[in-house]
Amino acid sequence: QVQLVESGGGLVQPGGSLRLSCAASGSIFSIYTMGWYRQAPGKQRELVAIITSGGSTNYADSVKGRFTISRDNAKNMVYLQMNSLKPEDTAVYYCKSHAGLGHWGQGTQVTVSS
Repeated sequence: QVQLVESGGGLVQPGGSLRLSCAASGSIFSIYTMGWYRQAPGKQRELVAIITSGGSTNYADSVKGRFTISRDNAKNMVYLQMNSLKPEDTAVYYCKSHAGLGHWGQGTQVTVSS
């Protein structure tokens, strides 16, 4: 069973940066695609970025050029570097493993506000 724990969220001013981390355990981490998703109040959960086992990445148009997803298979970790943050990036951010039917972390709150 896959277990995911996110960390690194918080309050940041517009234009600032945050780095989210996701620690994975319980499965063969390196072979699965991993993703970051977010859900803002009153909105559906949406894809932010994904990274395959081989390191290929894909991003939502709204974050291209500002966010970077990466992974460290030796440490079973996935990261999301978020730069030039905007108020519309405010959301709960979730890590997802695409193993099997998919596994989610508990989420970490990111608030962008002055």
